[in-house]
Amino acid sequence: MKIALSAAETSGDLIASSLVVALKNNDHHCEIDGLAGDKMIEAGCNSLWHTDEVNVMGLSEVLKKLPSVLKLRTKVTNHYISNKPDVFIGVDSPDFNFRIEHSLKKEGVKTIHFISPSVWAWRSKRIKKIKASTDLVLCLFPFEVDFFTQHNQKAIFVGHPLAETLKPRKKYKPNKSVLLMPGSRESEIKTLLPELIEAVRVMQSRDSELTFNLSLANANHRDWVEKSIEGLSIKISIGDAHKKIIDSDLVLVASGTAALEVALLAVPMVVIYKLSYLSYQIVKRLLNTKEVSLPNKILGKRVVPELIQNDANGQNISDHAMTLLGSDNSKLVSELEKIHVLLNHDSSSKSAEAIIEFINEK
Repeated sequence: MKIALSAAETSGDLIASSLVVALKNNDHHCEIDGLAGDKMIEAGCNSLWHTDEVNVMGLSEVLKKLPSVLKLRTKVTNHYISNKPDVFIGVDSPDFNFRIEHSLKKEGVKTIHFISPSVWAWRSKRIKKIKASTDLVLCLFPFEVDFFTQHNQKAIFVGHPLAETLKPRKKYKPNKSVLLMPGSRESEIKTLLPELIEAVRVMQSRDSELTFNLSLANANHRDWVEKSIEGLSIKISIGDAHKKIIDSDLVLVASGTAALEVALLAVPMVVIYKLSYLSYQIVKRLLNTKEVSLPNKILGKRVVPELIQNDANGQNISDHAMTLLGSDNSKLVSELEKIHVLLNHDSSSKSAEAIIEFINEK
């Protein structure tokens, strides 16, 4: 059995790594290769191209990297047209993976998209592209299947693989520790970190006992980050976000998968996000959801603060942070614990079984 995977960013690499393990456990002899990150490689995926070669998220932010993105996408497509797998699985990164899936589907290759794009939140007309590109969508959230069912697209809710490894922390003792998580992509880090730094300055002036940590997904931008925080007492660490989250009273986190990770560990947070002016002008016209962050969307109500675009400034971030730090957050934690229950469905095994069953369909 030959399975091709394509994960074009850090969050996809993390989620796909659990899938690789489950597929290997289901069939020890299956061959898995593709566009992979470090965690997928560790899990047993043969990396034909590395995730670091491409950053496919964003709108105006992607323009400077567009030539290399298009070149890599063509390489991946041509390779799997010549070396057809039993199934091609695009993991997240829809703007990158759907084109590959579309080309391979036309060549008779079965295609799956793992992690639905946020068509429920914005750009819902993408359903036409999805149906033309993907035979099956594996959904991480139950509300996504409802959307696809309405549009006659085959989809299965498999739960979220992160819920298998991330569980609500127990018996936590407050220690005045705040964690900064400015995202994994260059555009996120360089847009959000200045606002987080300003928030730290304000918070330190209001409570000198607070301590601050900053967790980066990788070392790619460490030098820039170190220069940016020079003069502030902020400890940087690489690749240990889950431990740092568990050890923190509060997390200031970029919207996206990282916010979900914080939620699964049931730690209070402030979710922030900010795009370039051009990107935001486009995105805000296409949004069709009140909740932007995953914790709030999953629960169907505003549970954690969301500070988006102009609201994501140092003063606002610090105000919300200090409010949470000075509150009894037991009700908030209780709400976040519900997310783990909703998403914990042995996702990786369920996904592997669905993939193999789909491969064997006539």
